[in-house]
Amino acid sequence: MTGYEVRPDEDVVPLLGAEVRVVDAVGLLAAAQDGPVDLLAGGDFPAPVREVRCTVRAETVAGRPVHRFEAYLRVEAAPAGLLALGLAGPVGLLLAERLAARGGDGPAAAMGRAAAEAGRRIGLRPAGAALVSPPRDPAGRAVLHAAESAGVRPRVEQDDGTVRIRVDVPSAEVGPAQLLAVLGLLFQAVRELAGDSVEPTVLRGRTYRVGRRPVVVAGPRSATVTLDQVGGLADVVARFREVAVSFRHPQAMARWGARRPQGILMYGPPGTGKTMLARALANEIGADFEEIRTPEILDKYLGGSERNIKRIFRDARRYRRPTVMLFDEFDSIISYAGAGGDAASQAVNAVAGIFKQEMNTLFEENPDVIVVATTNFPQRVDASLIRSGRFDLKIAIPAPDETGRAEILAKMVRELIDRYERPGFRMFADDLDPAALAADTAGLTGADLREALRRVQLAKALREAVEGAPPAPIGQDDLREAVAGLRRG
Repeated sequence: MTGYEVRPDEDVVPLLGAEVRVVDAVGLLAAAQDGPVDLLAGGDFPAPVREVRCTVRAETVAGRPVHRFEAYLRVEAAPAGLLALGLAGPVGLLLAERLAARGGDGPAAAMGRAAAEAGRRIGLRPAGAALVSPPRDPAGRAVLHAAESAGVRPRVEQDDGTVRIRVDVPSAEVGPAQLLAVLGLLFQAVRELAGDSVEPTVLRGRTYRVGRRPVVVAGPRSATVTLDQVGGLADVVARFREVAVSFRHPQAMARWGARRPQGILMYGPPGTGKTMLARALANEIGADFEEIRTPEILDKYLGGSERNIKRIFRDARRYRRPTVMLFDEFDSIISYAGAGGDAASQAVNAVAGIFKQEMNTLFEENPDVIVVATTNFPQRVDASLIRSGRFDLKIAIPAPDETGRAEILAKMVRELIDRYERPGFRMFADDLDPAALAADTAGLTGADLREALRRVQLAKALREAVEGAPPAPIGQDDLREAVAGLRRG
């Protein structure tokens, strides 16, 4: 399966008695460049801890790029904090020194000074010393030593029933070692809140998963599709990323007087992912998505279709956010009518003429709109309607070749694993080989491959419903059988 692995790298790390499964650490840190990544949420934590969250995102601090890790721990009652009764473990001592450094006469500052002074008196932390931890807690000492070795400098705060840990790591230096160091601090804080002060026992036997949480939303699967999920169309994806960059950097475009492409025509066989690509482009830009369906335009009454076209474009001029407008099955909306003189041909010509007029001015009046049209039959569309200036990009979306099918299968399976696999439930078997399956699926499109997967998923679910227990994971033979069934019809 070289090159088409469906499972990301997973490292099992023993941490303070717990088993921590870190899934694709490098990918997690890379994803933080595009927005906050939720590393750890929920889980079974010992009382009084009731909620734990940990995120990482890329930011610019003092002019330099950093990866900011933030952990939040909520406890059942405010007094059950790291400094309860004036006692402090390794992470609590960091909090004490931070509170003491604030100064003031408030109770929190007073508690911090008292805890910090107590720590110095009994030799837990000499004044001005580097990160160390109490000799009576060797596990905590190892956590802080690992943090220091990884260049991790935590800031610890407490507010009522919430403990916060924040770490900034230069993006050029961040890696799995820094991620594990932050997790160590987080789980050490859990230990201290649970009163686990000498031997790490409260987390023993517990398992936690660290990785991007799958996004499960109501509605069509394609509503959340991204360009990263598109397989077998590397050149098309690259062109769409260029369009997205032009929308995200309007100042650079204005400086050079560059006009970004706002009309895109995609054509090719059914099932090759044209609609999915339009949705993925909208998500890449961060734009709204408006799909214009044929019934919204075509009207059996005289003049109705023309009025509908004008209304759709009038609304488009009023959009205040970047928006991708999709005219799917474009040829069914506006077909080339030739020189026919009957009423139907004249009506089609009228609709096409109004579409041309509206496209001529739309982009100047609202530069945040992209019009995407898709068709399975480009020869049916009037060439003047899709000329440059109206549709600057005309992109063929072919049926995938064998390499493309392997990539599509790998990405589809990976998506299902991310969405549905949980501890104790394995959806796909280890023998799954997208490259071998691709060789058996000549002529199939991405939509066909997804249908084959759907059939296998349904068969497994029905079998579990009848037998009362999950059947074996989906394997190579299951998918081969589904493909054979698909070919039979």
